[in-house]
Amino acid sequence: MLVAVSVSAGWGQATARPLALGDALPAFSLPGTDGVVHKPADWQQSQVLVVAFLCNHCTESQLYESRLNDMTKRFTGNGVSVVAIQSSNPKAVTEKDLAWSDVGDSLEEMKERATFRNFHFPYLYDGNTGSTAEAFGATVAPSVFIFDKNRKLRYTGSFDSDPANGPATVHSATTAVEELLAEKPVSVASTKAAGCTLHLGPHAEVKATIDNGPISVTLASAQMLSKLRQNPTGKLLLVNFYATWCGPCVTEFPDLMATNRMYRDRAFAFTTVSSNVPAEQPEVLAFLKRMNATTANLLYGSDDTYAMQDAFDPNAGSAVPVTVLLSPRGDVLFHEQGEIDLMQIRRAILANLPDDPEHVGAQAYWAAK
Repeated sequence: MLVAVSVSAGWGQATARPLALGDALPAFSLPGTDGVVHKPADWQQSQVLVVAFLCNHCTESQLYESRLNDMTKRFTGNGVSVVAIQSSNPKAVTEKDLAWSDVGDSLEEMKERATFRNFHFPYLYDGNTGSTAEAFGATVAPSVFIFDKNRKLRYTGSFDSDPANGPATVHSATTAVEELLAEKPVSVASTKAAGCTLHLGPHAEVKATIDNGPISVTLASAQMLSKLRQNPTGKLLLVNFYATWCGPCVTEFPDLMATNRMYRDRAFAFTTVSSNVPAEQPEVLAFLKRMNATTANLLYGSDDTYAMQDAFDPNAGSAVPVTVLLSPRGDVLFHEQGEIDLMQIRRAILANLPDDPEHVGAQAYWAAK
């Protein structure tokens, strides 16, 4: 299985001259998450057009989704249209890049995000070529371009001054919209956009390589399973009980392995537990190798599978698959018997992983309902 990645070319950068104040709105024709191909003519009656560049996997971009939604709802009916564009090539986004996201940057994954966060604005896909971002001169997400009724650029830069949206935040983009609606000059027409670099065009794609981590399976005693339930890792711990003869278990296993690769460089651990009998250890190991399961892997050390399951937690359920997410203190944060909802488990993981200095606000974003 192809699981890790290495760069095959430099990251794409915008090559066209960035739009200058007073420049005309570039032409574009892009598919949206709503199934419609959108063009600037769609908003020709609007007095103000706000174009924001976002990307799914970027924490800073995620934090501005709700503010863009709020702007859309606030100015609906007041002559303002808001549109967002995603221009990063999804093939340039590695699993490691997804450590702070539930999905990548493909159009289908954009649909997932737009539905999850109930976007009130069109969300358009430019990821195959990045040509629209290049026409605007957009290099990072989030970044904002605001055009007047004649579709001349009147504001460019950041949405506001603080991704954390503290009390001292300067709401420069909102102020620009208000001034244009009042037919006043924009008082602050340019700020510096900051966020994640947009990886533009097919030259930004990466080449998949093999994850060569060790793969093994250990026979687990009842005592080991009981200790596992208390979570000795000091990290967020995902535990998946499966069997090689279980259809739903096998179906969901590749997605669980991808989830592990996404979050394993954070304070996250993953242990698989096979409910096969000990004599089937060779078959279990062969399965894990096919799945590139570089996780911690256990196999029931007794034929009494019910007793082994009870040793972990008698309330977990005996039928597989069973998936449990444990806090570093051993609290149950998520429990699912049966095939999982992949987005639900990823969002539960993200909602319980702490921020670091470069991703302040991420945990609150995922914890929000």
